[in-house]
Amino acid sequence: MFSKDIGIDLGTVNILIYVKGEGIVLNEPSVIVIDDETKDVIAVGEEANSMLGKTPGKLKAIKPMKDGVIANFDMVASLLEHFLRKVKLGTKISKPRILICCPSNITEVEKNAIKEVAEKTGAKKVFVEEEPKVAAVGAGLDIGKPEGNMVVDIGGGTTDIAVLSLGNIVTSASIKTAGNTFDQNIIDYIKEKYKLLVGEKTAENIKIKIGTVKQGKSKNKMEVKGRDLVGGLPKTITISSEEIEVALKESIKKIVAMIKVVLEQTPPELSADIIERGIIITGGGALLNGLPELLQEELKVPVFKAEEPLSCVAEGTGIMLEKLYYIDK
Repeated sequence: MFSKDIGIDLGTVNILIYVKGEGIVLNEPSVIVIDDETKDVIAVGEEANSMLGKTPGKLKAIKPMKDGVIANFDMVASLLEHFLRKVKLGTKISKPRILICCPSNITEVEKNAIKEVAEKTGAKKVFVEEEPKVAAVGAGLDIGKPEGNMVVDIGGGTTDIAVLSLGNIVTSASIKTAGNTFDQNIIDYIKEKYKLLVGEKTAENIKIKIGTVKQGKSKNKMEVKGRDLVGGLPKTITISSEEIEVALKESIKKIVAMIKVVLEQTPPELSADIIERGIIITGGGALLNGLPELLQEELKVPVFKAEEPLSCVAEGTGIMLEKLYYIDK
């Protein structure tokens, strides 16, 4: 019996599993709920995510991935074991090969921790690859040629920036300013301006529905419910896209500054290729209204959003499992 090769995008916000020959078979939030007294797992993924901010005393909702790396080893192992059981992969006779993704510039200790989690699920062999490289492949870039390709992968915990050529990363950087930071920016802005406390899920919903990073690009509004910090009672306000642009401004500036640093470190021949071919943005952050236009203005280089930015890393694992010469063994 043949085993199935598996690609795992171990994201801070979502875990995606790609099965060779089948495509993406699972996409669920990286959340787990445990009983704090017995340590039993109560819920994972979508079910656990629906409980965020709503659990009673003894139940605890945990996001075991923080800033793209494992913050709680045992909880990530439990998540992966549950999800791999759910998609019915691997048996005692046939164990799968697993390609698992991590942010660029993580330490060897963190990389080994990720590998250990995957091995604990019963993999025959585990490959660990850097996310921007896998995202570039998933976005349709041919990174095997002697040409410069640049990708900016804005995930939940980190933004990974890389220039690739001949199948590998030439220059790269990773910063902990990404989707979760944007949510916190929105929470802080509403708290400061309206004295209203909103939760993470509400902030994320605001970002998705009316978020923009370019002034004048969007003029949408939405009602937001939360707890009044002055009176302590529930309260509703109306917030606009223009306000979200203000809330996200500093974080976007940090990402732009880091992209410039990577471009400055890039060999001139590869820089010439990037000017001609442009920069691809992937990850959930790529969906922010006005981001490609803003980056293009700031960097003076063409910027394109990937066709399916949320699934680029997972799709990339599938392509790389077909072409193992791309993988650092």
